[in-house]
Amino acid sequence: MSEPVQHPPVEHPPVEHAEVSAPYRPDPAILALAGWLGDGVAAADFPETRLRWRNDRAAASVGLDALSDAAWCAHFGRFEPLSGNLPQPLALRYHGHQFRVYNPEIGDGRGFLFAQMRGADGRLMDLGTKGSGTTPWSRAGDGRLTLKGAVREILATEMLEALGVNTSKTFSVIETGEKLWRGDEPSPTRSAVLVRLSHSHIRIGTFQRLLAIEDADAMAELIDYCLAQFPGPPPPDDAPGRDQPAIRLMHNVAERMADLAASYMTSGFVHGVLNTDNMNITGESFDYGPWRWLSSWEPGFTAAYFDHAGLYAFGRQPEALHWNCGQLAVALRLHAETAPLVAALERFAPLYMAAVARRWCWRLGVVPQGLEADTQLVAACEQAMREQAAQPDAFFFAHRGGRGDAQGALGAALAGYDPVADTHDYWNDAAPQSLLIDEVEAIWDAIADGDDWGPLHAKIAALRRMGKAHGPAPIAQGHA
Repeated sequence: MSEPVQHPPVEHPPVEHAEVSAPYRPDPAILALAGWLGDGVAAADFPETRLRWRNDRAAASVGLDALSDAAWCAHFGRFEPLSGNLPQPLALRYHGHQFRVYNPEIGDGRGFLFAQMRGADGRLMDLGTKGSGTTPWSRAGDGRLTLKGAVREILATEMLEALGVNTSKTFSVIETGEKLWRGDEPSPTRSAVLVRLSHSHIRIGTFQRLLAIEDADAMAELIDYCLAQFPGPPPPDDAPGRDQPAIRLMHNVAERMADLAASYMTSGFVHGVLNTDNMNITGESFDYGPWRWLSSWEPGFTAAYFDHAGLYAFGRQPEALHWNCGQLAVALRLHAETAPLVAALERFAPLYMAAVARRWCWRLGVVPQGLEADTQLVAACEQAMREQAAQPDAFFFAHRGGRGDAQGALGAALAGYDPVADTHDYWNDAAPQSLLIDEVEAIWDAIADGDDWGPLHAKIAALRRMGKAHGPAPIAQGHA
């Protein structure tokens, strides 16, 4: 293995460690499925490995925060196997609907599953890559990632985590010394390899592939793996077929996806590319490309310039996730009857409405009063944001705990709500944290023009402070 190229020390932002670092506990459980789930691959041999970002808060949760920078580059830039873990990276096979057009020619084209281990809470966690080189599924792509794309993913995941969204965590970014050509960025541009920490990389598209090739045995293995590694609550007592593994999984995924959709809407976030190959069955948001945060409450806003029909517009995201759940139900027909799968899918809408109400009250800093009243509060807030052309982060901050000058329907709706106890000094700031595109571009410009990483590090620290102020989000029962 090539030695990491030596560079001047990189300054890292202040990080928040777990109170006690978790022990490193490798558990490559995916090897039981590896024969049909993926292809063994090798990482690209990059010209250099320059450490740009290491998420020691996330690393502490899986026992890897004590790695030296040199060891970090060896494992997450050169992809030397971690002790007791996968002997070789695994590029996963899957199909998927891309803007609702079925594509059987996808799979991990510029990434792979690198390692699995148990987190501090006992959950199985994955380390997966983006920009690690070509695989059998790269098609005409170069398998690389731009440094700007990596910086944008750091920002997206940090903001989403601070807003209580179930998201992958950007674990590592290493600049790789290559010059890349991209049609949507000034080129040549700098390159990087990113590692993300997720609870799973099993997608809805993973199940779709097994349906397409009619591999019922592999499907049964995959269902069992998901239920064992990502357990959720049992289906309702009156749910038909509730004891069947495929039905149990369908209920769990519907719950998780309903909560994910609600968290996007409450956060004012537009993912941009909600294809079935980008849908993790654990309900974790991941793979951030053309994302945006709203500058005003505009349901028709789209993040991707290529989304000409507005399929994944802000206000259509719940519909998109529901449709994707429907594709999982279709795939699971290899092992279950249609009626109980439909019954599980029909829970999505009421689960989504309950999740919106629950998360809205959490972000607004008021004590929930019940679904009917909370739904009316959501509607009054949405109306006020439209009428005032308010930026959502500013709106929630201004009216936190019922403060602010709320008039009309909003004032009437807020009047009956008690505030939560806010003790963090964040709520006394002059303005809230947000992540609009102008700030994202300014953070990148500092890096591109002067190799100044200070604004990025400062923003991460500010977002983590905001996350502490909000506290834990009221997540869905079905989250593993």
